[in-house]
Amino acid sequence: MPANALPGTLLSQTLPQSSLATPIRVGSVALAVALTAVAAQFTMPLPFTAVPFTLTPMVVLLTGAALGSRLGALTQILYLSAGLLGAAVFAPSLTLPPGPARLLGPTGGYLMAYPLAAFVTGWLAERGWDRRYLTSFAAMAIGLGLIYVGGASWLTLAFTRSVPAALATGVTPFVLPDLLKLVVAAMILPQTWSLIGPRSRVQGPKS
Repeated sequence: MPANALPGTLLSQTLPQSSLATPIRVGSVALAVALTAVAAQFTMPLPFTAVPFTLTPMVVLLTGAALGSRLGALTQILYLSAGLLGAAVFAPSLTLPPGPARLLGPTGGYLMAYPLAAFVTGWLAERGWDRRYLTSFAAMAIGLGLIYVGGASWLTLAFTRSVPAALATGVTPFVLPDLLKLVVAAMILPQTWSLIGPRSRVQGPKS
């Protein structure tokens, strides 16, 4: 499909054709970084794993879809950079390492997968996957899968030395809650498109 035929993202479809476009992009990225940091504060430690339950992955996927592949990935790179510089943007924890060391801790693989997950989800959204509920769910499920792969791979290499153990502590406990969150989150994008109006009515993939 030619680039000029792509449906685009929520952000690209609502940007004004004026000098305000760039400041709005910058503000949107800054807002997405802030939302990611806020979501990380809603965390629930689990007694059987060092990986806590957080709302962050859903925000990563939603903002990636809304901003598109490049800005979505940039958002998460900036989020991780803020954490590396010592800003209190990561999930609060009494057991996980603070600040920059968090990327080397048990949750480091999930965090490092955020830019890729946002990029891929945004890339799919740019091709219309966020226009319909089932494809919106599928796009975010693919992004979530990438976060799981990153998290489980890092747990295996640096901590458990066992793929089954990494899956048991870093993936399995979170699959059902995360899928339930996706069921709700996947409604947001198509509903928002329907509110934008005729400009958004470009056919996405069949669901």
